[in-house]
Amino acid sequence: MRHISISRRARTQRGGTLVELTLVLTLVLTMLLGVLEVGRLLFTYTTLAQAARSGVRYAITHGALRAGSGVNGPSGPGNDPTQVKAAVTNITSAAGLTTGLISTPIVTYPDGTNTAGSRVSVTVTYPFSTVVPLLPLNVTLTSTSEGTICY
Repeated sequence: MRHISISRRARTQRGGTLVELTLVLTLVLTMLLGVLEVGRLLFTYTTLAQAARSGVRYAITHGALRAGSGVNGPSGPGNDPTQVKAAVTNITSAAGLTTGLISTPIVTYPDGTNTAGSRVSVTVTYPFSTVVPLLPLNVTLTSTSEGTICY
């Protein structure tokens, strides 16, 4: 009689272990995917910040009064950020972000002019969404960088 009850107990524990494994494995995999998505989010944000810095770097070295063309580049971007967008796109495409989703960089001059000694600000936005359907997150990331024109 004693032998039968031990065998029955072993069978019920085996089933309980399978249920526990399923629950713990689900929790661990969800946490692992969450950590990977947070890593993607941080990578995307740092890439966006680097792209904004690259756009400012171009803008601070190409003020309105800078003369030149060709290798030296045209004068400052003014309100047309074509060259700034090219600098931003170079960084984001190298990192693997979808460049079509990146907003046109917003170039502003807080001091009202883009002459030497004036400030310039570049803002870049990117819509981030997770690839894991279990963790839906859609957020717009924004990065702003500012510098002083010093060509």
